[in-house]
Amino acid sequence: MLKDFYTLNTLQQIAANTYLCTLTLNAEHPIFKGHFPNNPVTPGVCMMQIVKNLTEQITGHQLQLTQMLNVKFTALINPELHPFLQLSLSLQTQDGQVLVKSDTSYENIIALKLTNSYRIQS
Repeated sequence: MLKDFYTLNTLQQIAANTYLCTLTLNAEHPIFKGHFPNNPVTPGVCMMQIVKNLTEQITGHQLQLTQMLNVKFTALINPELHPFLQLSLSLQTQDGQVLVKSDTSYENIIALKLTNSYRIQS
């Protein structure tokens, strides 16, 4: 999912269960031609999928979303103006579940704050 939508530049563990990621959005991706023509905005569902993808990469497990506890979109992300994103993720794993608290930002502007719970699939 989201093939060629972004490139992961860095993924590093900065503390126990805490990770910092940087990525670059592909402003030429077909999603942006429809969302929205001449004024591209990164869809919120794509941002949430990126968090899930990164969590799967960190944990080494396929995950299924079970609960969105908190989701706040606080700024629009235009990939032509702000292609470089930073994500912080804090993970807690217990009883086959992964709780993720994440912030997505660009230029010190927080664009997405979320807390989601995922069930480990494999």
